[in-house]
Order: sequence, then structure tokens, then C-alpha cells
Amino acid sequence: MMDFTWKVFSQTGNIDTYLLFKELEKETQDIPGNQDAEQEIDFPIS
Repeated sequence: MMDFTWKVFSQTGNIDTYLLFKELEKETQDIPGNQDAEQEIDFPIS
């Protein structure tokens, strides 16, 4: 759903579509156990 919403926004520039995308993004991050590739690394990279 997020991919579709982003695609529509990128093609139209509609601010309402962008706000919907951001709301969906926030809801996905609020789900416990959801692991994104953008999580912080637990150990330093040397």
C-alpha cells in the first residue's frame, strides 16, 4: 500500500497523497516487532 501511495504522489505531487503516505509510514513503525532496514545498528562499525 505504501509503494502505491508513494508512486501516486511522485506522479501527481498531490499533498494529500503525501500526507496519507506519511500516516501509513507512521502506523507501520508503531507496530511492535516490525523490523525495518533503517533500524539503528547495535554495535559500532570499525
